[in-house]
Amino acid sequence: MTPVRIPNRVATAAFMILVMAGLSACGGASVRRDALLMIPVPDRVTVTTGTVPGLGTVLMDAQGHTLYEYPVDLRKHVTCTGGCAGTWPPLVIADGRHPTAAGDARAKLLGSMPDPNTGARVVTYDGYPLYRYDNDTSPGTANGQFLQSDGAPWFALAPSGQPVYRQITQAETRQ
Repeated sequence: MTPVRIPNRVATAAFMILVMAGLSACGGASVRRDALLMIPVPDRVTVTTGTVPGLGTVLMDAQGHTLYEYPVDLRKHVTCTGGCAGTWPPLVIADGRHPTAAGDARAKLLGSMPDPNTGARVVTYDGYPLYRYDNDTSPGTANGQFLQSDGAPWFALAPSGQPVYRQITQAETRQ
């Protein structure tokens, strides 16, 4: 039996129809997800503050998880990608949306920048992308504080936007 040869234009058109159908199924009112990390990309994000024993008042997401900066980003771009972003998931927001501030967080320090992991936006504070730590399994913890990971230490942020350069002792984490 001789194989049937499909002209390139027909194959290309069929492929584009399948791609467009797949994209339209992902859009609309359904929840968008980060393609790499499989995390929701929400339309609304609030950066707030909370107290962590040994650190004081730090930035947190709306669920009470500590937010961190990665100094390597240098207020220029997201450098934590791939496996790094699996351990340190960025705080993302849908393109065209703006994060809000609560507690002692300052609205004027909030912004966003492109996320190479998602195509969405990463929320920034004083120019630095914000990340969570996957080992902060309960609200109010900061297990990533001062952790040397992916080539540099990670820091929780004070409401001023300054990193908190203090390590937490084991005794402080049990308070």
